[in-house]
Amino acid sequence: MREYDFYIVPTPIGNLGDITNRAIEVLKSVDIIACEDSRNTQKLLNHFSIGTKCVSYHKFNERERVEYFIKLIKEGNKIALVSDAGTPLFCDPGAILVRELKKENIRVTSLPGANAVVTFLSQIPRDEEEFCFIGFLPKSETQITDILYAHKNIDTVFYESPNRLKDTLNIISEVFPGRMVSVGRELTKVFEEVLTDTVENLSEYFSDKEIKGEIVTLVHKSSEHAEIREYDDKIKALRNKKYSDKDISVILSTLYDLNKNEVYGYLISGKNN
Repeated sequence: MREYDFYIVPTPIGNLGDITNRAIEVLKSVDIIACEDSRNTQKLLNHFSIGTKCVSYHKFNERERVEYFIKLIKEGNKIALVSDAGTPLFCDPGAILVRELKKENIRVTSLPGANAVVTFLSQIPRDEEEFCFIGFLPKSETQITDILYAHKNIDTVFYESPNRLKDTLNIISEVFPGRMVSVGRELTKVFEEVLTDTVENLSEYFSDKEIKGEIVTLVHKSSEHAEIREYDDKIKALRNKKYSDKDISVILSTLYDLNKNEVYGYLISGKNN
């Protein structure tokens, strides 16, 4: 089996039984394990009787660690990179390091293994394979709204924290009333929960609950705005009169009982141009 200098090693996202035999072998064979939090990683290593030395590598020191790791590898050491859970480089540090290692022609490989997005999507029925993963949402409601509009025609997946989920569902409800949303929580663990429903029903479901665990969320893509497309001629006429998209969304929603946010999203998407 070919040997590499640097290994990207996925770790379980909850259930320790999900680690692969190859991952255990690599973590035992390398000289150093680069990890986000040595306390979390040490629990995993202890469980599988792995005695390899850990060195911290997280978003606050990733740049300064690059030269250190390159030096170690050139001295003949082999290094494995892990995150606290799942596959490194998915919303976790590592991209800077891998880029610099490849510039140095250092042999890098990655192992297959646990990933929250893949685990989540594999149990969500979808019409098409295409999806967009955007990591964690920004904190600003305006930024979240812009992201939702920009990706309304594709299944959009993101990570969310337990303390923000309720607010995020409320924002989605305001932007896209009636939209289908899927939420996955505590994946692979005892209390795993995966739900698909309208955003309003999910908001109600979580409203009186204390939410725990890592969360993956999918906002299902929009329908093709069939109802709104009927008014394309009116939209064109209003634009010829120099009305703004916001003005047009107000006019159409008032006259034809359409959802103002849906109309505005349709207008800025360019679907009617």
